[in-house]
Amino acid sequence: EVQLVESGGDMVQPGGSVRLSCVGSGFTLSTYDMNWVRQAPGKGPEWVSAIAPGGGSTNYADSVKGRFTISRDNAKNTVDLQMNSLKPEDAAVYYCNVRNVLNSYWGQGTQVTVSS
Repeated sequence: EVQLVESGGDMVQPGGSVRLSCVGSGFTLSTYDMNWVRQAPGKGPEWVSAIAPGGGSTNYADSVKGRFTISRDNAKNTVDLQMNSLKPEDAAVYYCNVRNVLNSYWGQGTQVTVSS
């Protein structure tokens, strides 16, 4: 059974930093692109970032480019998202996501609140 468990969500002030982590199990994480997706209250899901299996290729939404960094440790089956210079509009539930040809899998999400 594929499982993704996110952690690290926090409440921070604007300009602060948070590091999210996602641990995967039940599949060979090292062979998949991994994504972070967020959803703010009253809004639809927004793709945030992706990382290739080897970690050599990363992509970011324009809204987070230059502030967020995605990374992975395949030996530990983890994917992290370092978020710096946080803005109020970054507040959301952040989800780890992996897809194969048949399914898309999600964790339970972790809440990030940005407020002064």
